[in-house]
Amino acid sequence: MENYLIFVMIATLTVLSPGPGVLLTLTNALRYGVGGAFGGILGIAFGTFVVAGVSATSLGMILAASSVAFTVMKFLGAAYLIYLGVKLWRAPVIGMQQADVHRAAKPGKFRTRFLEGLTLQLTNPKAVFFFMSIFPQFIDYSSGETSGYLSGYVSQFVLLVLTYSLLVVVLHLLYAHLAKSARAWFSSDKGGRIVNRVGGATFLFFGVGLASATK
Repeated sequence: MENYLIFVMIATLTVLSPGPGVLLTLTNALRYGVGGAFGGILGIAFGTFVVAGVSATSLGMILAASSVAFTVMKFLGAAYLIYLGVKLWRAPVIGMQQADVHRAAKPGKFRTRFLEGLTLQLTNPKAVFFFMSIFPQFIDYSSGETSGYLSGYVSQFVLLVLTYSLLVVVLHLLYAHLAKSARAWFSSDKGGRIVNRVGGATFLFFGVGLASATK
């Protein structure tokens, strides 16, 4: 497959760019530590894999062609972002010791964080259109016979999806570790309030922006 390295560069920049997924990883890392953020990171990565698969099916074409389907997905995603924003805005500040007790007392948090990341990615219709527009540009369609073409298409598609999902895990873990290095300050009363207010307001901003987005 040609231009694979170019795809990796574009995908890296896309994953590194600030967005709801990055914000979720940062806030989870600050509140629950890197281990607590890992569930959300895996949820985002798995959601990426699902969304990429959807973009290659008739459902992806329906979302691209149907304004009604797009609108439904758009408002579902916007509502979830707004919910996360309000929840984070109203969340109490968790100090360093409190956070350690919080993580130890609630072993089911991994599943909660995973579902948050997964839902965040699945309710974002823009992700579907990203994969529909970016992936085809890096797949070689000149494969001769139909059977060989289908096999080649699937293998290339899987490679690109796995690459993107792996980049999500690696780069989001990097964000989580960077957040951990500043956790002592952010876990103070002042820093905690800043995290909650700025993070909550940013989620609300993304939610309102998504609700007003067009194709």
